[in-house]
Amino acid sequence: MHNFQNLKIWQKAMDIAKEVYVISSKFPSEEKYGLTSQIRRSAISIASNIAEGAGRNTNGEFKNFLGIANGSSNELCTQLILSYRLNLISEDKIQPVIDDLIEIQKMNYTLIKKFSS
Repeated sequence: MHNFQNLKIWQKAMDIAKEVYVISSKFPSEEKYGLTSQIRRSAISIASNIAEGAGRNTNGEFKNFLGIANGSSNELCTQLILSYRLNLISEDKIQPVIDDLIEIQKMNYTLIKKFSS
């Protein structure tokens, strides 16, 4: 069992979730139950799955939840790109978040590899 609040990957995921909330608050109101909701759920899912995995009994279980978090990061990246393609947000607003998502994925793969050895 790991203290998730001390994990840098969880802290970074929380920063991304906060930024996504700020960015998505500028979306049109007709997207409230569409893309805005989906983007926010994906962002929250990354940190939530890291935290849930950290609280599990084995490193194998933690590894599984890290895989789910990685899937959520890919999902969020896709939704951010779609938001840009739909002209809901500018590229300069999403690119820093995408860069942070890539960093999280690298951290995630490092942790997964650590648990695989």
